[in-house]
Amino acid sequence: MTVVHVLYGTESGNAEMVADDIAAAFGDQGYETVTAELTDVDVSDLAAMEIAVFVSSTYGEGGLPETAAPFHDALLTERPDLSGVRFAAFGLGDSIYETFNNAIETIRAALLELGAEQIGTTAKHDAASTTPATELADAWARELLTLMPA
Repeated sequence: MTVVHVLYGTESGNAEMVADDIAAAFGDQGYETVTAELTDVDVSDLAAMEIAVFVSSTYGEGGLPETAAPFHDALLTERPDLSGVRFAAFGLGDSIYETFNNAIETIRAALLELGAEQIGTTAKHDAASTTPATELADAWARELLTLMPA
């Protein structure tokens, strides 16, 4: 059975809520899921993950949330070979900022640089929109499921 790891970085808890929704969508389709905050993930464990879904909010003027920054720093320092890792990315941000959804792009760029392969397109929720993040997360996860191995 394919295990999907849903890993999130958050400041206020919104990314955790979205991570739970994404995990539920995968769980509903029979996938085993593991949800964890990025502070609890060792970058050396990434290579063993078949599929990882990264969820991150953007903090302040485009920064990583406090719970994602140490993970990102470790990625760039330890530089694990992620050539066998497939990942998806979901960002949360507010389009009133020039650096809208910059944090997920920062994580995504590091993963690609280390050899990981992205599945699907990066979802970018806009807090300035009328669409709830959980609604977008559910629709995005269901579309992502169509790209997953049977």
